[in-house]
Amino acid sequence: MSRAQARPRMTGRVITCLVVLAAAVYLLLTTAPRLGLDLRGGTQVVLETKAEVDDEATERTLEVLRRRVDALGVAEPMLARSGDNRIIIELPGLQDPKQAVETIGKTAQLAFHSVTGPAEQLGPVALTGEGVEDARHETNPQEGPGWFVSIGFASDATTKWEQLTGQAACFPAGDPRRQVAIVLDGKVISAPQVDVRAQCNVGMIGDRIRITGQFNQAEAKDLALLINAGALPVPVEIVEQRTVGPTLGVAAIEDSVRAAVIGLALTAAFLMIVYWFAGFIAVLALLCYALVSYAALLAIGATLTLPGLAGFVLAIGMAVDATVLVFERVREERDSPLPKAIEKGFKGALSAIVDSNVTTLIAAGLLFLLASGPVQGFGVTLTIGVLAAMFTTLVLTRVLMHFSVSSPKISGLTRDGRVRQWVNRGSPNFLSTPRTWLVAAAAAVLIALAGMIFAGPKLGVEFTGGRVLEYSTSADANQVREAVAEAGFPRTIVQSSGNNTVSVRTEPIDQAAMERIRDAISAKGQATQIRDEQIGPSLGAELRIKALIALGLAVAAQLTYLAIRFDWRLGVAVVAALAQDVVIILGIFAWLGKTMDGVFLAALLTVIGYSVNDSVVVFDRVRELRGKRPKDPFARTVGSAVLQTLPRTVNTGIGVLFVLGALLILGDGSIADFALALLLGLLAGTVSTVATAGPVAILLDRRCPGAARAPKRTGQRVRTGSGAVV
Repeated sequence: MSRAQARPRMTGRVITCLVVLAAAVYLLLTTAPRLGLDLRGGTQVVLETKAEVDDEATERTLEVLRRRVDALGVAEPMLARSGDNRIIIELPGLQDPKQAVETIGKTAQLAFHSVTGPAEQLGPVALTGEGVEDARHETNPQEGPGWFVSIGFASDATTKWEQLTGQAACFPAGDPRRQVAIVLDGKVISAPQVDVRAQCNVGMIGDRIRITGQFNQAEAKDLALLINAGALPVPVEIVEQRTVGPTLGVAAIEDSVRAAVIGLALTAAFLMIVYWFAGFIAVLALLCYALVSYAALLAIGATLTLPGLAGFVLAIGMAVDATVLVFERVREERDSPLPKAIEKGFKGALSAIVDSNVTTLIAAGLLFLLASGPVQGFGVTLTIGVLAAMFTTLVLTRVLMHFSVSSPKISGLTRDGRVRQWVNRGSPNFLSTPRTWLVAAAAAVLIALAGMIFAGPKLGVEFTGGRVLEYSTSADANQVREAVAEAGFPRTIVQSSGNNTVSVRTEPIDQAAMERIRDAISAKGQATQIRDEQIGPSLGAELRIKALIALGLAVAAQLTYLAIRFDWRLGVAVVAALAQDVVIILGIFAWLGKTMDGVFLAALLTVIGYSVNDSVVVFDRVRELRGKRPKDPFARTVGSAVLQTLPRTVNTGIGVLFVLGALLILGDGSIADFALALLLGLLAGTVSTVATAGPVAILLDRRCPGAARAPKRTGQRVRTGSGAVV
């Protein structure tokens, strides 16, 4: 396509970039961030059950409460069982804490009754809220002002509804017995007459009804929320409500921010050293990426926590990946004039960028739809990061390169880097004995499994529960936090919880440990213990099961996509490498005695995404090489693909390494462990692509030859942003 033909499309890209960046700047200037419990604190609510309950009923109660909190739009809450009959809920950044607390505490036991006489004399329960499939708050201006709640029934409940309304329809219009009473928590909230068109013993046919009651919008929304979340298994009452301070101290936050700034500065310097002026363009694009991603989080009202911000900083580092991939493809086309080489570089990298990002989006979407709590929040953040990275690389960076990179001498894209010079001397036959590589990989996996068996995983308070100790003291939360850490409890969560009151949440401890904590606090100021309660895990069994199901389905969906885009052998190889990475990280953390908590869970999910991306980039090159040289041995093709993509792997890894290293050395304890898990994942993901994914694909091709030798890319037309096809 000529420059004249391409100019309208480039103009469209420029306008798109300006609109997106302007919107991001507007959001940044007008929208305040919602900070999490660790950065700002929030509202703590203590609920107490009115009856004796068993563990199963408590777990169900916790999950119903979690669904209600999620529906209120509160992200990253903390819910945990306290003692035998109490539940602690901590909610960050509420607009209206009083209304939210009242909604959370309602029992929401919904029932439908027949009316047997005047004054709303009710018959037995004909249908309960368990038969409700969904509820929505709606309004219809054509029918007049006011809001109502529409309810959809499950298939078995539809029959009961028809029987209930069929009996009521046998009475004349105006008769109280023609009403159906809708009761919430023992109170009649609506008693509509059955439609005059309904026939006796036939009733109202359909699976959707309306609850009317002269609701305003807020009342209708709350009622729909309660119905959707379900009824609490046991009645509860609010026994305490207070404001709590942040779980992290000022020093920890400042250290993490300093680490992030240093890491990003080192990454920017590295890019400019390796890619010269093109590296400067990449840094500028990454700053715009940070702006767009952060603005998107503000737009959806996401709650920002320190682990979330650390993951956000890491996402900036990993966004380097797509840009580096493009630059290395441009270097491969250095024999062409620079403008043409840049176009070829974007076209050549498009397939790998799309495939790696689509697999990540599949996983993120399933985590958001099927999981809950912090895992669901991770899915949202990951989706935003991926979409912003694709926009930055494929649109913004392309625009900046088009208008500013014109001189081959200073571009940094017309020469080979040191890694590529070494690669050019390498032999692509190094994978000709794949079993040797797999033996080494299997040995690493066995060592990791031994750590899980003999050392055992050390689970955090989110998974195991622990103890809450509350003290009345003259010391502030920062002083108590420092004292408790010096006493040997660095992962303990310390919060101010009222005037001269501090709460300490720790893992299960004995009496001797309690005394050490008390003595440490007393050394900072007079301390009197006013509470000591056992608490359950904040990540309950149902939440963990949902997360595992979502993760399993995400891996299966990725395997299906890769099987379609490549072939099933390569898809299986990617999943094998992914599983190895997870096992190795779990094993190393077990051997080191590191705590596996909610922050570690977020790191593990990030590692899974990175591992898949790395393998997809290599296998995309395998597909390309098979199309060019179909008669080459498959082991040689895979080896060539690994060598040709190695410059991208090394340069991306070093860029991310700067961020992770800074967080590991300068960050807070939990953030340092977060960085360690990601650093291990970076190394394991890079090695597993070569030592596991490649050899597995080679062995599968030898055992079941066919599809891997007929790459689906042959004859495929991929439309690029400039209108060309590759």
